[in-house]
Amino acid sequence: MASGLRYPGRAVVVTGGSRGIGRAVVREFVRQGANVVFCAPETEGTAGRALVQELQEAGGPGEAHFQPCDVTKEEEIQELIAVTLQRYGRIDCLVNNAGCHPPEEQIDAISSQHFRELLDINLVAYFLTAKGAVTAMTKAMAVDESRYGVRVNSISPGNIWTPMWVEAASQTADPEATIQAGKEAQLLGRMGTAEECALAVMYLAADGTFCTGIDLLLSGGAELAYGPKCWLGAG
Repeated sequence: MASGLRYPGRAVVVTGGSRGIGRAVVREFVRQGANVVFCAPETEGTAGRALVQELQEAGGPGEAHFQPCDVTKEEEIQELIAVTLQRYGRIDCLVNNAGCHPPEEQIDAISSQHFRELLDINLVAYFLTAKGAVTAMTKAMAVDESRYGVRVNSISPGNIWTPMWVEAASQTADPEATIQAGKEAQLLGRMGTAEECALAVMYLAADGTFCTGIDLLLSGGAELAYGPKCWLGAG
């Protein structure tokens, strides 16, 4: 195997790998010599297969395979795992990236069906939990899986410039102002990048070998200092 690679010959599964953070994660792992099976719904199949072709033409040390998969359907998750084991005989790392972030809504405006759909994607699928629950789930799984030598960690991205952010901003009354506010929410004065998230994932997989049960904040300092929070009298 080539020297200097951080994850050579390892088998990696990435959910939600056709765009945004997941796409950057797939690229980084292939660049570091890993064999990656990544998934997305068939509706994103064109983007997924284009990424495979791009990486093949780049001639990187690793390789990528796209597998259509709806992570809310258990039988499709089982097929994803089966395909990975058939191709590589092992799974060294699982990156649970699939998820969605709905437009901001008042709780009274959210239907029970919409709420169930969010839970299916962000909570049930691969046991990936949404926001506040993620650290608790990570710690609980780290305890349970330690007997098998498995480490479980999480990453909490803040404002990351992705297609999902672009789409969310476009649905507001003033997209440019929304984007500027997104940048100004961080002490660093900018949004993070998908590539920075991918490097954090690679660190936990390849280098952070004494880390388990931790949540790594990628927020640019957005959670620090004071900010307006009171809704009283807001209408």
